[in-house]
Amino acid sequence: MKVKKLLHTRMRVSDLDETIRFYTTVLGLEVIERKVSPRGSQLAFLKVPNSDELIELTSFPPSGPVKVQEDLVHLAFQVENLDATMAVLTAQGVKITDGPTRTSSGSRFIFIDAPDGYEIELIERPADVKIV
Repeated sequence: MKVKKLLHTRMRVSDLDETIRFYTTVLGLEVIERKVSPRGSQLAFLKVPNSDELIELTSFPPSGPVKVQEDLVHLAFQVENLDATMAVLTAQGVKITDGPTRTSSGSRFIFIDAPDGYEIELIERPADVKIV
């Protein structure tokens, strides 16, 4: 057996509306669908530019608040210009929690936190660096 492709990654969040605002306003993702699951979870599917994979956000208040363990999981997004990205984040009041850091391949990255403490890595890659 071999899977065909990655469709989405699911993340449980405490406040769906707050988290949607973060991903749409700060990162520019687009909500393509909102619905309620058969068990009553609130669901939102977000489209990432230039990607087929979606992010599924879910909120199920009976499970209690989300507590994300430090350094457990993160999402990584490529940005065109890290300096410009940091300027926009600063203007929006978004704290850079780590970086900028340069890798041996010439990429640079920073980390910010999404609601509930999920880490977000923003990476600028040199034009000649290809990751497969």
